[in-house]
Amino acid sequence: MKKWYFPFLAIVLSFVSLPVFSQTESDSTLLGLPGDNLDLYAVLNLFLKSKTIEGFEKSLNEQKTGINNLDLDLDKKVDFIKVVTKKEGESYTFILQVAVSKTETQDVAVILVNRDKNKKASVQIVGDEDLYGKDYVIEPKPEGSPAVTANPAYAGPDPAKDVPASTTVVVQTAPIVQYVYSPVYVPYYPPYHYGYYPPYFAIAATVAIGIYRHNNYYYHGGYYGGHYGYGGGNTVIINNRNQINHYNSTRNTSNRVQHNTANGNYGNRASTRPSNGASASTRPSNRMSNGPSASTRQSNGPSASTRQSASNFSSGRTRTSGGGSFGGGGGGGRGGGGRRR
Repeated sequence: MKKWYFPFLAIVLSFVSLPVFSQTESDSTLLGLPGDNLDLYAVLNLFLKSKTIEGFEKSLNEQKTGINNLDLDLDKKVDFIKVVTKKEGESYTFILQVAVSKTETQDVAVILVNRDKNKKASVQIVGDEDLYGKDYVIEPKPEGSPAVTANPAYAGPDPAKDVPASTTVVVQTAPIVQYVYSPVYVPYYPPYHYGYYPPYFAIAATVAIGIYRHNNYYYHGGYYGGHYGYGGGNTVIINNRNQINHYNSTRNTSNRVQHNTANGNYGNRASTRPSNGASASTRPSNRMSNGPSASTRQSNGPSASTRQSASNFSSGRTRTSGGGSFGGGGGGGRGGGGRRR
């Protein structure tokens, strides 16, 4: 065999693997935190195309959507994310939570939905500080934004097509927004807890961060977001301070998650939470900020609770790479709980 064969083969293989992982290697949106395994751009996109809160919770946790890759308890299996609803006046706070153990719950992110006196709705998603760093906010882009490319890795039942640049979707027309502000809306309260999950939640192993980021990268096209200021370059701020401050008074945090993050146990690039963060996408504006079925998993001490994060904005295009613009994100039947084996 000729001497040049092995070097040549190595070069060829490196080019073959390049499309899947090169995007991640240079991906400036990686935080080096546990939140890298739950892309909030994809989460917000799924939320806006869902028909009900229960449907959103189901789609978020189904393996086929590929959005949830979170493993906070480090059992190498994807965690179930519960969606808790809180309402105050015309404002809704949807809290995404993971039961890390029998005694600890960690909030992952909050979706803030508001409606002003003119019935104009606004939506933002804010990552929990322990998982995403401080002031990590995502919101839809305003009207006239460029087209969003469909996600080629999506394997769902409704393959998406590119959205023409002239097509825009106002947030208040999103199915989920119309649903929560309808007269017939009744808040959904999930019955699930640590070790007790719905039948559709199958045990699934987490995937490598490079593959996960590649599969969800295309959701970023229709949104602005990242860390506000402090070198992050993002100008999307939390607007409804009263709403987020009220949430912070009951925010759930896990000592176990904080310990794992500080010690680099999640395998992310950074072992400590950055105060600045990296900007995922910059917004062309100049806003001013107002301030910042049976599963056995092991417990690790009590939980703590209290901290910070936010909401409000205008309209935006929302496209999913896995199903048309705002199209059904899951049905509404509750279906009893099941135990993981």
